[in-house]
Amino acid sequence: MRVLVVEDEKNVANIIRRGLEAERCEVHIAADGEEGLKLAMEGPFDLILLDWMLPKRDGLSVVKDLRLQKNITPILMLTAKDSLKDIVAGLDSGCDDYLCKPFTFTVLISKMRALMRRSELARGAELRFADLRLNPVTHRVWRKDTELHLRGKEYEMLEYFMRNPNKVVTRQMIARHVWDCTVDNGSNVIDVYINYLRKSIGRGADKKLIHSVRGLGYILKEEVWPPVLGSRLEGSEDSKVPFPKRS
Repeated sequence: MRVLVVEDEKNVANIIRRGLEAERCEVHIAADGEEGLKLAMEGPFDLILLDWMLPKRDGLSVVKDLRLQKNITPILMLTAKDSLKDIVAGLDSGCDDYLCKPFTFTVLISKMRALMRRSELARGAELRFADLRLNPVTHRVWRKDTELHLRGKEYEMLEYFMRNPNKVVTRQMIARHVWDCTVDNGSNVIDVYINYLRKSIGRGADKKLIHSVRGLGYILKEEVWPPVLGSRLEGSEDSKVPFPKRS
């Protein structure tokens, strides 16, 4: 699980980090509201632990901005504000649950697991992007009215892209979420499978959806990325990738 912790008290942040890393979470820390909002938008994260009282901008405004930007990452608000009025204000801002300080780590983990279960249930809804449809329950995919038959990693990569449309995702991000590992800098496995996926979803289609972003990674986007007049989209490195035999 990839978790963003937005907490300005260094000791509290370090305690949470150590506890979550013991639970095999990948933890990123932000010490103020502006940094937290920036990291959350760059994401993606599976869960955000967000303090209310933060320097530069408070947690409520961070939540509101994230929801306005259609970021639906589950958010657990952490705060010493424990009045009913404050709890209602926190939930109304768009956070998914509320945990009053001080709290035990056991309760924190319990609430995180509950939010993740709730999020996984919501993930059963059909995903749509351009003329692509993906059913995460049946693992069936269509482009327009034609059903596509994707292999395992192709499907997982496409679902990851469709849950993060119009965002640049790096090779390492893809490796973590699809292969549950990191990749060596010299490895071309991600590029190879991107090409498999492009071929699988591109047959008979007149619009390319997965674009290369030189030096960064890939993006699922309807228009050309980056827009270049009169030239081919940057991504020629993909044409040089040797294709291993599918397993």
